[in-house]
Amino acid sequence: MSTSQIVSYEPATGAEIWRGRRGNVDEVVDRARRAWPAWAAQPLSNRMELVRRFANEVRKDGEKLAAMIARETGKPLWEARTEVESVVAKVEISIRAYAERTAQRKLDNALQGTAALRHKPHGVMAVLGPYNFPAHLPNGHIVPALIAGNAIVFKPSEKTPATGEMLLRCFHRAGISAAVVQLLIGGPEEGQALVAHEGIDGVLFTGSAHAGIAINRKLAARPDKIVALEMGGNNPIVLWDTPKVTDAAALVIQSAFTSAGQRCSAARRLIVKSTMYDAVVGEVKRMADRIIVGAPFDEPAPFMGPVIDNAAADGLTESFLYLLSHGGKAIKHLVRPRDDLPFLSPAIIDVSRVKDRPDVELFGPLLQVYQVSDFDEAIAEANNTRFGLSASLIGGTPAEYNRFWANIRAGIINWNRPTNGASSAAPFGGVGLSGNHRPSAYYAADYCAYPVASNEMEQPRAIIGVGLREN
Repeated sequence: MSTSQIVSYEPATGAEIWRGRRGNVDEVVDRARRAWPAWAAQPLSNRMELVRRFANEVRKDGEKLAAMIARETGKPLWEARTEVESVVAKVEISIRAYAERTAQRKLDNALQGTAALRHKPHGVMAVLGPYNFPAHLPNGHIVPALIAGNAIVFKPSEKTPATGEMLLRCFHRAGISAAVVQLLIGGPEEGQALVAHEGIDGVLFTGSAHAGIAINRKLAARPDKIVALEMGGNNPIVLWDTPKVTDAAALVIQSAFTSAGQRCSAARRLIVKSTMYDAVVGEVKRMADRIIVGAPFDEPAPFMGPVIDNAAADGLTESFLYLLSHGGKAIKHLVRPRDDLPFLSPAIIDVSRVKDRPDVELFGPLLQVYQVSDFDEAIAEANNTRFGLSASLIGGTPAEYNRFWANIRAGIINWNRPTNGASSAAPFGGVGLSGNHRPSAYYAADYCAYPVASNEMEQPRAIIGVGLREN
């Protein structure tokens, strides 16, 4: 039985930082439906100006918002600041994307009139946000949807509601009506009710594959509702011949342990050529041993903070022990200094001898290592997953990268770059259990409006040249 309130706690301390009442889904959606027509009727230039004002409001409150993100997620303050910068940058990127992806077009023909292409908003969009980037990722749906003329009901993760509330205050202070962009506080029950509500025209979701599949199943009989699912990944790094072992190790560390591994694009699996294994894995371990794990505002600044809560830490500990007991060889043990707080050390485990490895997204600082002897085996192992979000090749030749790119099943494929840290100026999405072929970031404009094709003439002009009796 759910309580009437949602409470948010600091992962690093366990202290309560926010509480609020659960929202009423019917009331919120009804208010959005009444507000939507006037918002959609505004000139596009007005909507663009208002989201630019929103960016200015975020800039003004940047340090406060970064501090809240750091407190509520546990991520280091330096990383929370980069998230705020991404929120601001998203506005101009979305304006450019709207102009490019959903531009108006006309083709004149003297006899046939005008062929026109324009785009219309869907209506009221539900945005369901995750806890790992509680401002940047929902904002990546909200801003493009607002530009297109949609009204928004935003339900933040129940683990990060305070950040969601701060983000929406910036929209409202910018002059966008509180009825056009609304906050729905709640947990899974409110999320399920929002997704199924008759007054919702689309669902824009970022989160786990489990929750995304549930949304997809719920709306399987509703093709009238647009659904964009950005889910997780069991992402591989393939490490091949390279003399730059230290650089390669740094890329692995960045991919696996940034944000305490709590990124959908984080590397979960390191697939290493056997002749490179000792040098590379040894260097990765040496770097991992130097990683500072700490609270968001610690000095010196930590590389990574805690995972989101004790339940997540418990699950990762159990997963590490499962792999260990089924043939895994610990390279760096998963250590939890305190049972009452979700701090974890970065962990590395060789799973080359683990049979039937679970194809799951272990959402935390746990890297699985697998040895291979040839490049075809490496590609096959990289593709040995139902997910398909991000993949990187480190080392190798241009010809090997071409083979890698051609054969890897993923929506983001990198060479000598981390699996994470994708640009908002490019599409972001995956295949398989990683998404439903509606990539976000630069391509978010595609699912925020629908195309309307028109044939137009100022006066009716037509004749019927066949099949009529003579007068």
